[in-house]
Amino acid sequence: MSAQFGRRLYKGAATAAVAALAVAALSGSQAPGVTVDDQGRRTTSDATPSPDAAADDSATGNSPYYTDLPPLDSPKPSPSAGGTDGGGTTDSDSGIPATVLDAYQQAAAKLQESKPGCNIPWELLAAIGHVESGHARGGKVDADGTTLSPILGPQLNGNGFASISDTDNGAYDGDSSYDRAVGPMQFIPSTWEWAGRDGNGDGKKDPNNVYDAALAAGHYLCRFGWDLSDARDLRSAILSYNNSTDYLNTVLAWLEHYRKGVDEIPDGTGTVPEDRSDEVISTNPSPSTPAQPGTPSTPPRTTPPGTKPPATPPPTTPPTTPPPAKPQTPTESVHHLEDAGTEELSARAGDAFAERISTRAETRSGKGVGKVRIRFAVVGDTDAVFAGGEKVATALTDSSGTAVAPALQAGGKTGEFKVRATLIGRSVTAVEYRAKVTERTADALARTTETELTCVPGGEFAERVKVKATYKGAVADGVAATATLIKSAEDATENDKGPYFKDDEDKPVRTLTGLKTDKDGLIELPKLYADDAPGTYLLRITTAGGATLTVELTVAEAGEETPETPETTTPSPSASPTA
Repeated sequence: MSAQFGRRLYKGAATAAVAALAVAALSGSQAPGVTVDDQGRRTTSDATPSPDAAADDSATGNSPYYTDLPPLDSPKPSPSAGGTDGGGTTDSDSGIPATVLDAYQQAAAKLQESKPGCNIPWELLAAIGHVESGHARGGKVDADGTTLSPILGPQLNGNGFASISDTDNGAYDGDSSYDRAVGPMQFIPSTWEWAGRDGNGDGKKDPNNVYDAALAAGHYLCRFGWDLSDARDLRSAILSYNNSTDYLNTVLAWLEHYRKGVDEIPDGTGTVPEDRSDEVISTNPSPSTPAQPGTPSTPPRTTPPGTKPPATPPPTTPPTTPPPAKPQTPTESVHHLEDAGTEELSARAGDAFAERISTRAETRSGKGVGKVRIRFAVVGDTDAVFAGGEKVATALTDSSGTAVAPALQAGGKTGEFKVRATLIGRSVTAVEYRAKVTERTADALARTTETELTCVPGGEFAERVKVKATYKGAVADGVAATATLIKSAEDATENDKGPYFKDDEDKPVRTLTGLKTDKDGLIELPKLYADDAPGTYLLRITTAGGATLTVELTVAEAGEETPETPETTTPSPSASPTA
């Protein structure tokens, strides 16, 4: 009862005061918009977002949210975030269901390892989780953290909300006409596509799973290198989730509330908030419309008996002038997006892409539109990212209408993927770019010494074979290689006699696979042994990309003449690998 009374009081006269204190404690004000420059750095501005600010440039598409505020009587700090208060009772109104609380805390812990500079508190995830879904509708989740039924926001069809046409063919929200916010953290499908994460390790990225959604929300809030221990960055991050000052103040109020202590309650026992931002509450229940304050009432007109009232001249209607047409914003004037001359996107694993993606925003007549935002998102099964480590970046078009994405950085995974460029703030056809990550290659191999490699029959070679790989004259690190003892220069099949390596069971092995150059481009082969057959033998080393080196090995008794030497092949670079 006290919690309910506190909430009602807070919603009344105390709302402005307490919310203002929460915001003041964190230097509250409207947070800036965010843009990424050509180096992947974030920049901000203190200006309030313009009416052209896009709904789909937020996690939720600026969907409705719960507006209730914390009770004035904060829970007593408990020994750990997950116990009862000092009196042994729990508060279902402001408590957090056990599984949902665990998801918030696990997500923050993972981000502390992967993005320690973000300094995200789990209480921030809890504050957003409360405001977005009431902690998954009071913790109605299964043991894996998946909601027992889908949590969907209203259709974003422009009728009182933003207008976001369908982007996922209904895959996430079941709506093939318009998008809806989905799951306990209320991601719209277009944002989940690049922001989604697998938080519970089941191999899926499900916006309806609280572990996946909490981790995705944490990564979303930590992008652009934001440090959430800084009040300015904290405001920017929260407003990027839902671009509303009221939303910011509500989240900050719950953040401060949870920082003072929290009750862990059983799943399914939480109280779902009642008030939402899309609900209009009438303050005048009477059907009559009273006079506006400050307007004098008009006394009734009296006419002496038998006197005809004077004729009232007909009212005249002044000529109406049509209001001037509202000028289009830059975003509204964009008709389509075009590729702005992007060349082939290819890089070796671990390298930066030399080419950067350029996209041009144009009017129907083909004129470039400046000062609109283009979002670039990496799509597909790849670990390639933009400079700064994120899979999404936003760039502003210049005076010619062209936006240039930050440089792409290839990861260790090879294969093809796409980068999708979309206009923020209006639904136009996206432009997709194909990119490819190829394996690391070498075009030359050379021994690091010129010492002859000799051994007596049945003995072992004193020196190990050590080679260095290069690509276009530079060190070729991380390049796969194979070493094989071959029959002759013309016959590259594995030899069945002569020198050999040993496996883990000390058995002869004459082919080694899975070799890889180190950071200095070096490979040192295991020790070589000889059987009882004297002669001259060949060891051939081949790398990805086709670089080949043939090394001569001699097996002879001490003092004996060197047996006849078969034709050898000098180190020869192969042709450069096809991009």
